[in-house]
Amino acid sequence: MKERKADSVLISKLFFRLLPIQVLLCVVNSVNGIVSSLFASNCVGQDSMSAIGLYWPLNMFIGAIAGLLMGGGQIMCGLYMGQNRQDRTRNVFSWDMVISTGFGLLMTALVLGAAFFGTGIFTADPAVQKELRGYLLGQAVGVLPLVLSQQFSAFLSLENKARRTTTAGVVYIVVNLVLNYLFVVVLGLGTFGLALASSLGMWVFVAVQVQYYFSGKSLFRLFRKPSGLKDFRDILIKGYPGALSNIYQTVRGLIVNALILAYVGNVGISAFTASDSVLRIIWGFPAGVVAVSRMLMSISVGEEDRKSLVDAMRVALYRCIPIQCAISALLIVLAVPLTCLFYRDPSQPVFQMTVNSFRIMPLCMPLSMICMHFVCYAQISGKQFLVHLLSVLDGVVCVAGFSALLIPLMKMDGNYWSNPLNGIVCALVVLGYSWAVRKRFPRNTEQLMVVPDDFGVGEDARIDISVRDISEVMSVSGQVIDFCRSRGIDERRASMSGLFLEEMAGNVVDHGFTKDQKKHTVDIRVVHKNDDIILRIKDDCTAFDPGERVSVVDPEDRVKGVGIRMVFRIAKDVKYQNMLGLNVVTIRI
Repeated sequence: MKERKADSVLISKLFFRLLPIQVLLCVVNSVNGIVSSLFASNCVGQDSMSAIGLYWPLNMFIGAIAGLLMGGGQIMCGLYMGQNRQDRTRNVFSWDMVISTGFGLLMTALVLGAAFFGTGIFTADPAVQKELRGYLLGQAVGVLPLVLSQQFSAFLSLENKARRTTTAGVVYIVVNLVLNYLFVVVLGLGTFGLALASSLGMWVFVAVQVQYYFSGKSLFRLFRKPSGLKDFRDILIKGYPGALSNIYQTVRGLIVNALILAYVGNVGISAFTASDSVLRIIWGFPAGVVAVSRMLMSISVGEEDRKSLVDAMRVALYRCIPIQCAISALLIVLAVPLTCLFYRDPSQPVFQMTVNSFRIMPLCMPLSMICMHFVCYAQISGKQFLVHLLSVLDGVVCVAGFSALLIPLMKMDGNYWSNPLNGIVCALVVLGYSWAVRKRFPRNTEQLMVVPDDFGVGEDARIDISVRDISEVMSVSGQVIDFCRSRGIDERRASMSGLFLEEMAGNVVDHGFTKDQKKHTVDIRVVHKNDDIILRIKDDCTAFDPGERVSVVDPEDRVKGVGIRMVFRIAKDVKYQNMLGLNVVTIRI
């Protein structure tokens, strides 16, 4: 257990290093919602709040397809990065750009059509129709950059460009606030100004992101013609299961809006929109956790790294869900102050409806994180039945079903309680799926995930060692040699493997660990598969290719770098890449 705990340190550190920027990226689009809602409720009127709420199902549909492309592209790139196939990684990016641009232009035309000819589909109220028309016109300007921004964010994350994406997010938030004040308060453009401000802000967001791709430093290239159709198909095949939940949520949004209008009225839509605009920002944390998990799990599947795959899920479930529980508790405590951001008169029905939303809706968030992660894992690993089952339950059946039963009895509270009930059902489905497939109750994370027995290698065919200081380096060679001998590997390859890994770990500790004041870890793995020995070493230090060290070592020096030189000489395959900020060397001998 000590070895298992130590080995997961690198995954945990990487997870929480990537998490803040992923949360920020997920929050950026949601900032538009709360900024628009604040300006709408305080400067425009309640009808504008209803218009914003009615637009959200369409916005969710656009986000669902953009998420399909982003998720599919990121998963495929992660798989190819795990296999160190950079040519295929670049081709995936090129196809993603082509498809995303075409979809963004198509949806721009659709939103414009809805503005001129389709507002009656959303509501029969003429006053709300007028507000919705202006909002749709403003939103049409920002559809294309909204779609592209999700793609750029995903690929920049794969290249570990946190500063670029952080800067873009901060700039967007500032521009959005300034333009909302100018268009709504100063110029009085109403809902058109609300939407136009966020749309122009999104163009600025994309402009900051895209500069990196003209720097010549990116792995990916803009305007590169994609080749073949396989990667095009794979993006859609890998991406569409994860997007199904958002598509179902679009349908759910239309159903729930119709129920609220029928049993509560526009005041219910206004209350739900106010609370939802805040909660969408909070949903940035679960969404950010899933984004990190998607990257780590897809790379682990590409590497056939069973343990890293399970460790990524463990971090998400056992370290991130407790954080979400604390966030949800804080939201419940602050229900009244948060409501006062939008409505200040407690005697109005909309006030108490909004307060109740803040007190009930956060309960679903920790439960939803379980569902979101198992949809993500099932999407990556090809468990299509589980993806479809959870997507349809979480996306539409449970929330819409419970709402239809409870809203006539409990009014808006019935809609709010349908969400935690949905989370309970989906969590039980995850547990039941594992129980049904394995024919016994799961007792750990790996069993709950139902990782196939033939994925990667078992514990007896691998050894994992974590090195955190020079004292632990000295035992590496002995552990590796003993493992190789236990597997019947010839003495020459066993000795070379032990010598190489000890020398590599020592070099990283001596040179990489001393570059800064941070704590670092070297993660060593030896796998015996099909009579090959696969050596993999990861570290979170400054980027460094050991192949360069071999080329600069003096060939007349018989001692210096002997382990590295001999292994490189007998190796069948040597691969290096800097992946998510980690140095990864994989050698097959």
